[in-house]
Amino acid sequence: MSNVQNLKEEIIKKAWSDVEFKKQLLADPKSAVKDVFGIEVPDHIELVVTEETADKFYLAIPQNPAEVSDSQVAAPKWL
Repeated sequence: MSNVQNLKEEIIKKAWSDVEFKKQLLADPKSAVKDVFGIEVPDHIELVVTEETADKFYLAIPQNPAEVSDSQVAAPKWL
């Protein structure tokens, strides 16, 4: 499993177990990730967090690996 996937899973677990973190993550994701995980997301990166419900489902389509280098797919430079 990649570092990016591990981080995503840790953020989700934290949001499930910590209501205040979840509120901050939804309102200001970059600050939430920095405050809790110590990772500063650069200004040029847009970080969008949304919550699925029983009536709302999101499907994120990752960047096509054929369109980027192996190093870009492995982990963003800011991680």
